Amino acid sequence: MPSDLEALWITVKLALISTALLLLVTPPLAWWLAHSRARWRPLAEALVALPLILPPTVLGFYLLLLFSPQYFPGQTYQALTGSTLAFSFTGLVLGSMLYSLPFVVQPLQAAFTTLGKGELEAAATLGMSKLQRFTHVVFPMTRHSFVLAGMLGFAHTLGEFGVVLMIGGNIPGETQVIAITLFEHVEALEYVRAHVLAAGLLITSLVLLLFIYVGMDRRKRRWGYW
Repeated sequence: MPSDLEALWITVKLALISTALLLLVTPPLAWWLAHSRARWRPLAEALVALPLILPPTVLGFYLLLLFSPQYFPGQTYQALTGSTLAFSFTGLVLGSMLYSLPFVVQPLQAAFTTLGKGELEAAATLGMSKLQRFTHVVFPMTRHSFVLAGMLGFAHTLGEFGVVLMIGGNIPGETQVIAITLFEHVEALEYVRAHVLAAGLLITSLVLLLFIYVGMDRRKRRWGYW
């Protein structure tokens, strides 16, 4: 049981850190996807959405190669820190960010697409910088979509298995997340402990989704949009 609690803590920590970083770095990408007229924008959208249909083990395999000391990202990280990026918690965070990318970007992109230009133009005439327009106009008007994106990214990260197993392995206290622990219990025929973990993930996911859909339904009834 202590090992299960440790795996649970690593999973929650991974989901919180990955989601927080995604919410910080993805708004510019979502804004560009929402407003760009570049010919290669469909390619960028396809790359962002790729984790939705790509088998997690495929993504995990190529990330494992990139994170290894034989390739530039892994070499650079090892030179700076003295440790390997593969089979580390940092590697899990980076892999989780890529795997959950569309779950955060797409809600923000949809919100930015429907955002009216009148308020932004008025803010520009008042001399606000782009950063000020985002913090004082864009974010307040789309904060509910940020909440949606964060909850989707968090919930998706909680259940990761293939990606984290490929790039993080199964190191207790370091990279062993709850989904891998659940698999170990099933493999060892420890069905009671497996039921506890599986039921916990099921209930958590259901509660998060209920919160999202109830909030969306209330906002649609009140304002006609999310």
